Amino acid sequence: MASSPEEMMASMMANLEEKTGHGIDHWFSVVEKSGEERHMAIINHLKSEHGMTHGYANLIAMKFRARSEAPKSKGDLVADQNTGAKARLKPLYDQLVGVVASFGNDVDVSPRKTYVTIRRSKQFAIFKASTKERLDVGLILKGIEPTDRLQTENSSAA
Repeated sequence: MASSPEEMMASMMANLEEKTGHGIDHWFSVVEKSGEERHMAIINHLKSEHGMTHGYANLIAMKFRARSEAPKSKGDLVADQNTGAKARLKPLYDQLVGVVASFGNDVDVSPRKTYVTIRRSKQFAIFKASTKERLDVGLILKGIEPTDRLQTENSSAA
């Protein structure tokens, strides 16, 4: 009997064809044809339309979404944030990253889907292209209340 979640998933994958009548590629095709993208929608479709148990439906949904949501490179995430009208903010973003890089080799610039987090051992700042004319810089400042530290300046991007 499986003693960890990883062992349980491996066991279910090994038994998938025997228990459901089809392998993972078949089920990926079924999910693609269904047009469902959200995890629970995929599970509900597999259970209601194909009589699958919740466990196997969940396994297929997790595997399908993991396959289709392959992580993007850091460059891709930054490029995605600075497209269209926001593209003019990219030089300003590059300047800020240059300043942060000068803080030392222990500073990590880590893009996320909609913002970039700046961290050492903990996050201390974020950069976010909020509008076509504004790049927000959020700072975590110990001892200063958030309402006391908000400064807004309207200026055109480079």
